[in-house]
Amino acid sequence: MGNCWCKWEPTIYKNPKSESPKEQERERREGSKLPSNPEEVEDLRGGDSAANPLIAFTFEELKIITANFRQDRVLGGGGFGNVYKGFIPEDLREGLQIQPRPLPVAVKVHDGDNSYQGHREWLAEVIFLGQLSHPNLVKLIGYCCQDDHRVLIYEYMPRGSVENNLFSRVLLPLPWSTRMKIALGAAKGLAFLHEADKPVIYRDFKTSNILLDLDYNAKLSDFGLAKDGPEGDKSHVSTRIMGTYGYAAPEYIMTAMCTASVLSFWNCLQEGNLWTNHGQPANKTLQIGLFLYLKRRRSY
Repeated sequence: MGNCWCKWEPTIYKNPKSESPKEQERERREGSKLPSNPEEVEDLRGGDSAANPLIAFTFEELKIITANFRQDRVLGGGGFGNVYKGFIPEDLREGLQIQPRPLPVAVKVHDGDNSYQGHREWLAEVIFLGQLSHPNLVKLIGYCCQDDHRVLIYEYMPRGSVENNLFSRVLLPLPWSTRMKIALGAAKGLAFLHEADKPVIYRDFKTSNILLDLDYNAKLSDFGLAKDGPEGDKSHVSTRIMGTYGYAAPEYIMTAMCTASVLSFWNCLQEGNLWTNHGQPANKTLQIGLFLYLKRRRSY
């Protein structure tokens, strides 16, 4: 969910050519083809054949869920917009199949500029998380596509992001065993994406996008930059350069040929002596073992 638990916003790589008038005109034309209501979204998702059922919320319902987007409900913000904590009450809508009630959720609200890029990233999350289901991927509960409102509703992750847990000045340092549990969970989520029937390249693997539940189970979030991976004999896909400085592979930045997110995983392990044990040198054997775990699992 892209930096949704903290105020820091990283540098995002974008292909400079995308700023040209020609590219802007192309984006304007393509933007007109994006869905503008829940019916069009569900058509793109495959209707009743979609893997994961999603709830199309109205904006009025989201006001109820977030107490009218009250400021003390703000969990954080990122490039997409603010994220609010909310609760889906029992009487929100007749026949709504959600348990338990009230259900705590995280509500990510588009910042309102209605840009093509923001709309496309919102739609990518709906499409990918509407198809994929795994214990180490955050669960998307529903969305709002009404007028200019583009909102995503996720399961609530009470311990926030790995980044906040690592660098917080108020939380206790994570024990070594917990750090390894988080790293392995993130690796399993990434391996699942790469081994799916239609492989997925995450493209935004970083500590602020790894969220934690109460038991420190790691779940990957923010699929706005995700892209279908190479299939068959293809070794890569060509794409616009998108990602976060310091995490994306250098060959991807230089060539725009995207293969996978394994190097980003390695960079997360190294981030600020990420998995060090209270100031002690990191266990390189375990780091390399996790890295090879992904390589063995055909993660390109």
